[in-house]
Parts: sequence; C-alpha cells; structure tokens
Amino acid sequence: MNKVIATLIAGLFATAAFAQTPAPATTPAAPAAAVKAEAKTDAKANAKEAKADAKAEAKTAKKEAEAKKDVAVAKAEEKADKAEAKAKTEKTKAKAHAKTEKAEAKAAAAAPATTTK
Repeated sequence: MNKVIATLIAGLFATAAFAQTPAPATTPAAPAAAVKAEAKTDAKANAKEAKADAKAEAKTAKKEAEAKKDVAVAKAEEKADKAEAKAKTEKTKAKAHAKTEKAEAKAAAAAPATTTK
C-alpha cells in the first residue's frame, strides 16, 4: 500500500509540473498582433503628421505668393505715379515754354514799334 500511495503522489507532482509549462504556439501570436496594431497606429499618425505638414507648407506658400503679389502691385503703382508726375512736369514745362515763346513773340512784335530813327 505504501508503494501505491507513493506512485499516486509522484503522478500528482508530475502532472502539476507538466500543466504549468506555457504553450509555445499561443505566445508568439499575441505579440505579432500587437506589433501589427502598433505599426498600423504609427502609420496613421505619420500620415496625419505628413498631411498637417503639407497643409502648413501650402498655407506658407500661399502667404508668400500673396506678399510677392502685393509687392508687385505696389511697385506698379509707384511706377505709374512716377510716370504721372513726369507727365505733369513735362506738361508744366511745355506750358511754361509756350508762355515764354508767346512773351518773346509779343516782345518781338512790340520792339520794332518802339525803335527810333
């Protein structure tokens, strides 16, 4: 009877030790799924970040284009103002020249009448 009890106790210890070892097939599957999920999350985050960067660059480029346009418009207006001022100056000079010629003509017409012999 001692041998039977000893065999039963040894069998219990053996089955308890065998039951505690983890199954090798289930362990690698769980980390692989976690890695895939993490990679998918990272990809989505990278895509969002890239989209935000592209949007910011587009806004910056648009503002730069608008600034360049404003500068070009200001330069064109300045050029037009200078041309207008030059035209007014030339017109004023032409009027002054015409007045001078008219005065000289009057003086020339009046000069022979006042000459004494």
